[in-house]
Amino acid sequence: MGEIVVEVELENQEDRVLVQRGYLDESEIRHTRIPAIADTGAMMLALPEDVVRQLGLQQVDSITARYADGRRDSLPVAGPLNIQIGERSMPTDCIVVPAGADALIGQLVMERLDLVADCTHQTLTPRPESPNRPLVRL
Repeated sequence: MGEIVVEVELENQEDRVLVQRGYLDESEIRHTRIPAIADTGAMMLALPEDVVRQLGLQQVDSITARYADGRRDSLPVAGPLNIQIGERSMPTDCIVVPAGADALIGQLVMERLDLVADCTHQTLTPRPESPNRPLVRL
Protein backbone atom coordinates (compact mmCIF):
# COMPACT_ATOMS: atom_id res chain seq x y z
CA MET A 1 0.00 0.00 0.00
CA GLY A 2 1.17 3.54 -0.32
CA GLU A 3 0.14 7.11 -0.25
CA ILE A 4 -2.78 8.28 -2.32
CA VAL A 5 -1.56 11.38 -4.14
CA VAL A 6 -3.93 13.32 -6.38
CA GLU A 7 -3.73 16.59 -8.30
CA VAL A 8 -5.99 19.28 -6.88
CA GLU A 9 -7.03 22.60 -8.36
CA LEU A 10 -7.17 25.46 -5.87
CA GLU A 11 -8.47 28.97 -6.37
CA ASN A 12 -9.09 32.05 -4.26
CA GLN A 13 -12.86 32.09 -3.70
CA GLU A 14 -12.97 35.84 -3.09
CA ASP A 15 -11.34 36.40 -6.50
CA ARG A 16 -14.04 34.19 -8.07
CA VAL A 17 -16.77 36.32 -6.44
CA LEU A 18 -15.12 39.51 -7.75
CA VAL A 19 -15.16 38.02 -11.28
CA GLN A 20 -18.85 37.18 -10.91
CA ARG A 21 -19.56 40.78 -9.86
CA GLY A 22 -17.55 42.20 -12.74
CA TYR A 23 -14.67 43.67 -10.70
CA LEU A 24 -11.95 41.25 -11.89
CA ASP A 25 -11.18 39.48 -15.12
CA GLU A 26 -11.20 35.66 -15.07
CA SER A 27 -7.45 35.72 -15.81
CA GLU A 28 -6.83 37.54 -12.51
CA ILE A 29 -8.11 34.74 -10.29
CA ARG A 30 -5.25 33.45 -8.15
CA HIS A 31 -5.12 29.69 -8.60
CA THR A 32 -2.74 26.76 -8.63
CA ARG A 33 -2.60 23.02 -9.25
CA ILE A 34 -0.66 20.92 -6.75
CA PRO A 35 -0.30 17.30 -5.64
CA ALA A 36 -2.00 16.49 -2.34
CA ILE A 37 -2.11 13.40 -0.16
CA ALA A 38 -5.52 11.92 0.67
CA ASP A 39 -5.12 11.51 4.44
CA THR A 40 -7.97 9.56 6.01
CA GLY A 41 -6.53 10.40 9.43
CA ALA A 42 -6.76 14.17 8.87
CA MET A 43 -9.93 16.17 9.41
CA MET A 44 -9.38 19.29 7.28
CA LEU A 45 -7.57 20.41 4.17
CA ALA A 46 -3.99 21.42 5.04
CA LEU A 47 -1.95 23.61 2.70
CA PRO A 48 1.65 24.77 2.93
CA GLU A 49 2.17 28.43 3.81
CA ASP A 50 3.76 29.22 0.43
CA VAL A 51 0.67 27.92 -1.42
CA VAL A 52 -1.63 29.92 0.87
CA ARG A 53 0.45 33.02 0.14
CA GLN A 54 0.41 32.33 -3.63
CA LEU A 55 -3.41 32.11 -3.51
CA GLY A 56 -3.62 35.33 -1.49
CA LEU A 57 -5.68 33.74 1.28
CA GLN A 58 -6.20 35.55 4.58
CA GLN A 59 -6.20 34.08 8.07
CA VAL A 60 -9.81 33.62 9.18
CA ASP A 61 -9.34 31.63 12.37
CA SER A 62 -6.93 29.38 14.26
CA ILE A 63 -7.21 25.78 15.37
CA THR A 64 -5.42 23.50 17.79
CA ALA A 65 -3.74 20.62 15.99
CA ARG A 66 -2.65 17.37 17.63
CA TYR A 67 0.20 15.59 15.86
CA ALA A 68 0.79 11.84 15.69
CA ASP A 69 3.53 12.15 18.33
CA GLY A 70 1.07 13.76 20.80
CA ARG A 71 2.30 17.36 20.46
CA ARG A 72 -0.30 20.12 20.22
CA ASP A 73 0.11 23.39 18.37
CA SER A 74 -2.05 26.33 17.38
CA LEU A 75 -2.16 26.72 13.60
CA PRO A 76 -3.78 29.41 11.44
CA VAL A 77 -6.83 28.66 9.31
CA ALA A 78 -6.99 30.57 6.00
CA GLY A 79 -9.56 31.00 3.29
CA PRO A 80 -11.90 31.02 1.64
CA LEU A 81 -10.83 28.90 -1.31
CA ASN A 82 -12.34 26.46 -3.78
CA ILE A 83 -10.86 22.99 -4.17
CA GLN A 84 -11.49 20.77 -7.18
CA ILE A 85 -10.63 17.08 -7.28
CA GLY A 86 -11.49 15.49 -10.59
CA GLU A 87 -14.87 16.86 -11.62
CA ARG A 88 -16.00 17.70 -8.07
CA SER A 89 -15.43 20.97 -6.26
CA MET A 90 -16.38 22.75 -3.06
CA PRO A 91 -15.63 25.91 -1.08
CA THR A 92 -13.57 25.44 2.08
CA ASP A 93 -10.95 26.87 4.42
CA CYS A 94 -7.58 25.26 5.12
CA ILE A 95 -5.14 24.75 7.94
CA VAL A 96 -1.85 26.49 7.18
CA VAL A 97 1.19 24.26 7.64
CA PRO A 98 4.85 25.22 7.16
CA ALA A 99 6.16 25.91 3.65
CA GLY A 100 7.42 22.76 1.99
CA ALA A 101 5.07 20.46 3.95
CA ASP A 102 2.76 18.11 2.06
CA ALA A 103 -0.73 19.29 1.20
CA LEU A 104 -3.29 16.99 2.86
CA ILE A 105 -6.88 16.30 1.88
CA GLY A 106 -8.78 15.51 5.07
CA GLN A 107 -12.04 13.73 5.77
CA LEU A 108 -14.23 16.87 5.57
CA VAL A 109 -13.30 17.38 1.91
CA MET A 110 -13.54 13.68 1.05
CA GLU A 111 -16.97 13.39 2.70
CA ARG A 112 -18.39 16.55 1.13
CA LEU A 113 -17.16 15.54 -2.34
CA ASP A 114 -18.27 11.93 -1.68
CA LEU A 115 -14.87 10.49 -2.56
CA VAL A 116 -13.50 7.12 -1.47
CA ALA A 117 -9.85 6.47 -0.68
CA ASP A 118 -8.78 3.13 -2.18
CA CYS A 119 -5.40 2.36 -0.63
CA THR A 120 -4.96 -0.86 -2.62
CA HIS A 121 -5.15 0.95 -5.97
CA GLN A 122 -3.86 4.28 -4.60
CA THR A 123 -6.84 6.24 -5.93
CA LEU A 124 -9.35 8.76 -4.67
CA THR A 125 -12.54 8.21 -6.64
CA PRO A 126 -16.26 9.00 -6.50
CA ARG A 127 -18.31 6.56 -4.45
CA PRO A 128 -19.72 3.88 -6.83
CA GLU A 129 -23.34 4.65 -5.92
CA SER A 130 -22.83 8.35 -6.78
CA PRO A 131 -20.62 8.40 -9.89
CA ASN A 132 -21.94 11.67 -11.35
CA ARG A 133 -22.37 13.95 -8.36
CA PRO A 134 -21.95 13.78 -4.57
CA LEU A 135 -24.66 11.94 -2.66
CA VAL A 136 -25.49 13.48 0.71
CA ARG A 137 -26.58 11.06 3.41
CA LEU A 138 -28.97 12.59 5.97
